[in-house]
Amino acid sequence: MFEGQKFNFGNFTLSGYEFYALLAFVILVLLVFLVIWVFNRSLGKSRHLQIELERIRHAQDVARFEAEKDKSTRLENRLLDLIKTNAEMSGKIKNLGDVQAHQQSGLARVLNERMDNLGHKVGQSLSQNQKNTFESLNNINSRLSLIDNAQKNITDLSSHVVDLQNILRNKQARGAFGQGQMEAIIADGLPSNAYEFQATLSNGKRPDCLIRLPNQAASIVVDAKFPLEGFRAWQEARNDQEAKLAKAQVRSSVKKHINDIDEKYFIAGETQDTAIMFVPSEYIFVEIHENFDDLIQESHRKRVFIASPNMLMLAVHTIQSILKDAKMREQAHLIQNEVARMMDDMRRLDTRVANLSKHFAMVEKDVLAIQTSTTKIFKKGQRIDSLELSEEIIDQYSQIDEENVHAKQLD
Repeated sequence: MFEGQKFNFGNFTLSGYEFYALLAFVILVLLVFLVIWVFNRSLGKSRHLQIELERIRHAQDVARFEAEKDKSTRLENRLLDLIKTNAEMSGKIKNLGDVQAHQQSGLARVLNERMDNLGHKVGQSLSQNQKNTFESLNNINSRLSLIDNAQKNITDLSSHVVDLQNILRNKQARGAFGQGQMEAIIADGLPSNAYEFQATLSNGKRPDCLIRLPNQAASIVVDAKFPLEGFRAWQEARNDQEAKLAKAQVRSSVKKHINDIDEKYFIAGETQDTAIMFVPSEYIFVEIHENFDDLIQESHRKRVFIASPNMLMLAVHTIQSILKDAKMREQAHLIQNEVARMMDDMRRLDTRVANLSKHFAMVEKDVLAIQTSTTKIFKKGQRIDSLELSEEIIDQYSQIDEENVHAKQLD
């Protein structure tokens, strides 16, 4: 609660804890002096009452002295009044003493309670401050440990930066760095059979990478270049003359790389008439396009495409799409053959379905004939049930008998 507070008193500086502890002590001393003052005031009132009592007694003595001179009745009345007054004053003094004693005990009790509360609050405050201080120290320790870890990481990063600077200072190591970055981009985006690193051409030259295109097409040459010296000199130029010389050095270096690619790697029928010069730095790529327009025009005339890591990644994705399309075209003949076989199967299926339909028609005809016979049998059964068949038989037998009689007569 008091953490971080400072109080200046001339040449003395007190912390928050010391100031509030001193303030509590001063309040305690003032309360003690207040109790003493109230007690002394009560004693003063008691002395005043005693003086009044002495004055009354003196008045009584005077009254007695005067009573000797005056009449005895008046003296007695005066004495009675004085005695009565004395009794009243004694009662008041007693009551006042009781009230003062009660007030003093109450004041002492209140002071004790307030002192106890003040001591309790001061104790709680000190305990809370100790707890807060302990927590703050723990937080500081944890933050110091984080700072130590961060310092260690910074040290490690510094060593890596130094290693990178050492790599970039060495021309051969810098070339290996650029080639490694180029190889990582190509290997991540293309299948292993679509490229070859450090391949040897028919003229004996060895570009950094050959990307093989489908259908036995000519390959694409990718060569990594890292012209850092000229750009570093251009950045560190202290005047226009040094900047001009450094810029000329950059132009000469980049132009030499473009001409080398044009002269070494363009072989009719073996490589494409367009090559990629990979620059493994987005900064150098941007600087070339913004400040060396003549180099860009020269690269276009020589058909050398300058590519940064992002541009090379885009080109790799485009080549990947071309390879996929070629793979699909290679599979098109297989697909056509399979479709032809499937059409033959469809024709055979159609013939078999037609034959099956004929069989179904014949079966349907037989089923109709069976239904007709079944109907006739069913009707005859109904006739038998209704005795129609019996009457016909009787008629037939009667007719036969008549024919027999007639035949006999003719004989």
